Amino acid sequence: MDPQAFIRLSIGSLGLRLSGTTLNGTKSGISAFSSPCVCEIRLRGFPVQTSSVPFISSPEATLDIHNVASSFYLEESDLKALLEPGCFYAPHACLEIVVFTGRKGGHCGVGIKRQQVGTFKLEVGPEWGEGKAVILFNGWIGIGKNKQETGKPGAELHLRVKLDPDPRYVFQFEDKTKLSPQIVQLQGTIKQPIFSCKFTQDRVSPVDPLNNFWSNSVDGSELDVEKRERKGWKVKIHDLSGSAVAAAFITTPFVPSTGCDWVAKSNPGAWLIVHPDVCRPGCWQPWGKLEAWRERGIRDTICCRFHLLSEGQECGGDLLMSEILISAEKGGEFYIDTDRQVRAAASPLPSPRSSGDFAALSPVAGGFVMSCRVQGDGKCSKPLVQLAMRHVTCVEDAAIFMALAAAVDLSIEACRPFRRRLRRSSRHSW
Repeated sequence: MDPQAFIRLSIGSLGLRLSGTTLNGTKSGISAFSSPCVCEIRLRGFPVQTSSVPFISSPEATLDIHNVASSFYLEESDLKALLEPGCFYAPHACLEIVVFTGRKGGHCGVGIKRQQVGTFKLEVGPEWGEGKAVILFNGWIGIGKNKQETGKPGAELHLRVKLDPDPRYVFQFEDKTKLSPQIVQLQGTIKQPIFSCKFTQDRVSPVDPLNNFWSNSVDGSELDVEKRERKGWKVKIHDLSGSAVAAAFITTPFVPSTGCDWVAKSNPGAWLIVHPDVCRPGCWQPWGKLEAWRERGIRDTICCRFHLLSEGQECGGDLLMSEILISAEKGGEFYIDTDRQVRAAASPLPSPRSSGDFAALSPVAGGFVMSCRVQGDGKCSKPLVQLAMRHVTCVEDAAIFMALAAAVDLSIEACRPFRRRLRRSSRHSW
């Protein structure tokens, strides 16, 4: 398997200080440093990211070089777009970090105005596309209008900006997961078959006539049947030889919670993600657990929560790796990325065939692990999956993530609202 080139742009080690003064030096014109400081991190073509910026009051303080506040992942097309000349007022794309003091928003109807402390800009250059690890900036730099030449203490920002190669394998399901599609690896315009996906639905309960309801079709004669639980769904991932190398199956049925017609957080459905046990042929070894439920609101979302299981355990001893909200209507992206998680894991995912010993793994090896893009209710997903190359040592490693991606995709359908039973007379009520 050949990976595609990606780079990771990381911004970290953030800190803010006033040069030549202390926190009480209000003559600098920045009297609100006692308020929380935040920054907006901007890169053309990408969503704006935000991060807190700690105030550094002691000259002896040291900043953690491994602390990452924000990351951007760029593929070849992104780099080409950034290096293209822009319009006349912005000829070159820049990484821009704008620091504010005070919170954005309002309180009790009174608006709170943020004060801009200053801006750091770093121009995108040819070195971004060389595919090498490089530190673009590391240290303190004066920002804002209160520079030293004005005779007033100036605001200084500390940051570390680094580029790292982050190659990925890119896979795609060629059809809906329920149609047992082939899974191909994408390399430019080339599609190479890697796996096949086999979906089955066991233990299907007979149709209950009480679940029938009258439709709103023109002639009023069409009937639609909705079961009150979704269970027995199973996906097996096979390699090119036909051997099953990973699987996902529902362990907790997706059922409507009491008093409503959808799968709620109080009783989520759950999948077990497994891989073959190398010590016991014909047996499966638990690897992860995916829970899913529907969040109701102005716009419905599906919440997917993934835990990595300790070896030999189906519950307990697990490690939360991801909890993502996906739009029920439009779909979205499920991902495992220790940089982007609020509750980031302390170590990366081990290989499914590894010993499970996490002790030797460091937080530095974290960052992006996988992403899976899926569509919303009633749409043909054809999930697109990206895997960090450093987490894939063999084909079987990739297969386990395909099983997880299939479970995420099927969870969108499994969390659809259950139709309430309607009285036969309801079609004439209006």
